[in-house]
Amino acid sequence: MKAEDSAEIHKERSNHMEQRINVMEKGQGAMKVMYGFAAYLAKSSIEKNLQHLVEYRVSQINGCAYCLDMHSKDLRHEGESEQRIYLLSAWRESPFYTDRERAALAWAESVTLLADTHVPDEVYEQARKEFSEEEMIDLTMLVVAINSWNRANVAFRTTPGTYQPGQWAATA
Repeated sequence: MKAEDSAEIHKERSNHMEQRINVMEKGQGAMKVMYGFAAYLAKSSIEKNLQHLVEYRVSQINGCAYCLDMHSKDLRHEGESEQRIYLLSAWRESPFYTDRERAALAWAESVTLLADTHVPDEVYEQARKEFSEEEMIDLTMLVVAINSWNRANVAFRTTPGTYQPGQWAATA
């Protein structure tokens, strides 16, 4: 590889990492809608740790660096093991997740990959064994919310690394 080629690749990569718009500062009206999701989900009967696992898994699928940074910190802050965080992308092959967590992760993946999966009946039935109807609605709203955050953060290239656990708690 020529030096010029290497420099061009580096330039292209660094351009992708520059934040485009600071949506937290410039999009206050839009953020109120997102904070509404957070306030609703803060009162959900779905365990906070499970919410973070779902948010982390969906963010893995969507490649959202900001949310991966945020939710890994939240998971660690709440006492989640490194092993379960590291193996989350391979949860089906890992013995470290409960049936309730597995059902939530399968639901979250299917709803996130809607165009590919159309949320099959077997995924719904698995989730219904573990969650009440109200919890199913809350779980779905959680997936909708994190997918929305992922899309905004990826589109605007929100820079990861500065989040501190509990930083956004006041908005919920």
